[in-house]
Amino acid sequence: MAAMTDDKVKRRLTTVLCADVYGYSRLMEADETGTLETLRRYRAAIARLVERHDGRIVNTWGDAVIAEFASVVEAVQCAVEIQQEISSQASSAPQASPMQFRIGINLGDVMVDGTDIYGDGVNIASRLQELAEPGGVVISSSVYDQVHNKLSVGFDCLGQRPMKNIAPLTSYRLTLGGRTAGPASLPIEERAASSETARAPHWNDRRAPASATNIVSDWLTRLPRPVAAALTVSAFLILINLFTSNRIWFHWPVAAILFGVVLRMALGPRPESGGRTDR
Repeated sequence: MAAMTDDKVKRRLTTVLCADVYGYSRLMEADETGTLETLRRYRAAIARLVERHDGRIVNTWGDAVIAEFASVVEAVQCAVEIQQEISSQASSAPQASPMQFRIGINLGDVMVDGTDIYGDGVNIASRLQELAEPGGVVISSSVYDQVHNKLSVGFDCLGQRPMKNIAPLTSYRLTLGGRTAGPASLPIEERAASSETARAPHWNDRRAPASATNIVSDWLTRLPRPVAAALTVSAFLILINLFTSNRIWFHWPVAAILFGVVLRMALGPRPESGGRTDR
């Protein structure tokens, strides 16, 4: 810990990936030898994929794997390929209780101590992993902002979920075709092009109004819950005013609602300062 006692703590912005085996204790209880062999095989595959995407394994304590990446896009692509590789290996050798990983990814500031990293940037990635489904990937809003228009995967907003020792933050679950999964190993440019094509509007589609509704709904789910509720109520009041009266009165209740939301967010919880992940 000598480096941590220097005059100035070294920090850097990095993308942290945290992977953890779901139900590891149960698997070990059922078959210690087989579980350890499977864990070693999957860790070797994870290390290979992390290296392929220019990442670095930071730690492998217990059944967890922590890695960091300079590129946010590479980190998410790596996570998707990890889940695909593990799923493929499990399919080729079916087991009564297959081993599955949950993955969390966060872009944040970390403290550096030699080859190890600490702080909220790591803690948040670990807590996001706990929100993921077995075989799934959950990312923070900071990661989503960087990758949502660069990868051909879907994103389900999970809203603000409570997390141990971490202030609530918005997170997203990666999906593809309704499943917790990821894209095939395509160049980033091709995936971005296919993503833009998938999002392009089809003006001849008779379901266009429903698509517009879905777009508004998706947009509202990405907003903080109080803001989304305030906008919905405000829109409802405006419509009532426009269709029932010639006198404009909606601006007073709408202003009061919006002021209340702004005040609530201004007085909301502040992020806690963190150290290394509590497990």
